[in-house]
Amino acid sequence: MPPGLAARTTRVTVLSAAAAATAALSGGTAQVAAADPGGGGHDSGASRLDRLYQQAEQATERYDAAQEQTRKLRADLSALQDRAALGQQRVNDLRDELGILATEQYRSGGIDPSLALLLSSDPDDYLDRATALDRLSGRQAERLDELRAAERTLRQQRTEAAGKLAELDRTRVLLQQRKQTVQTALAQAHRLLDAMPVAQRAAYVPGMDVRASRDRVTPDIPDLPAASGRAAIAVATARQMVGAPYVWGATGPNSFDCSGLMQYSYGRAGVALPRTSQEQMNAGRHVPLDQARPGDLVIYRGDASHVAMYVGGGQVVHAPYPGARVRYDPVGMMPITAVTRP
Repeated sequence: MPPGLAARTTRVTVLSAAAAATAALSGGTAQVAAADPGGGGHDSGASRLDRLYQQAEQATERYDAAQEQTRKLRADLSALQDRAALGQQRVNDLRDELGILATEQYRSGGIDPSLALLLSSDPDDYLDRATALDRLSGRQAERLDELRAAERTLRQQRTEAAGKLAELDRTRVLLQQRKQTVQTALAQAHRLLDAMPVAQRAAYVPGMDVRASRDRVTPDIPDLPAASGRAAIAVATARQMVGAPYVWGATGPNSFDCSGLMQYSYGRAGVALPRTSQEQMNAGRHVPLDQARPGDLVIYRGDASHVAMYVGGGQVVHAPYPGARVRYDPVGMMPITAVTRP
């Protein structure tokens, strides 16, 4: 990105993100500021609505991260519980085998060896059985060592599983809190949108009001083919999703949030992208904006809370905000933080 564009992008990012930072990044219920972050009482309804949708999207990305963490914890806990069950079965089997060995040893060694030798009709047979008894004792000691090791492993597995379960419980609480944050921001956005005059509501485009758009310069981007065959498949998939509704936390195939659309589109191409826009920003090589090619991920805002896919011709396809549908917009619709080529 040219230095002049980077500096102007930073100024716009600070203005657009400052009002949302305290409320949206806290993880609790957002307390939405209605005032112009630059001060004064001239804040437009569109600007306030922009911030509410931005806060909702920031909360959505954090919700997605907590949801993904919950999924991983459940998988880890399930694997640990399976291993613990197998460990318990191994402990039980070893205990049973030790019990059998002890019984056999008692039965074989219950008579004084000298008397047993005198009473034996075949001393050679007695000596063979005595040798077997020695081997039996050694086998018993070996099994005892195995049992102790198995019990130690089982205790470790149970402790680890208990830790995962406690972490899962904490993550569930966090997930509920982040869900409430999204719902609160969206409810306030819907109230503000409903209060707008019909004409203003119909004309509203997030992030495209005069304040948000001033000083934004987008370089000329040459029309080039996709960087790879997989990127071309991802672009074709994303284009097919145009018109699908934005639903926070959704990853397709019928609805999406912004990062969910990217994950789904590249998933169809056999590329496993991480779940959130912040993670997706680092899921490949960064390239300058003026070298963007179809399939590149365009990351927006200073906190990387929105992501779109460049499709050529200066356009991106993205899931813009709750209540809207997947659509095309200019690549420079918001301050750009990075362009990533998966």
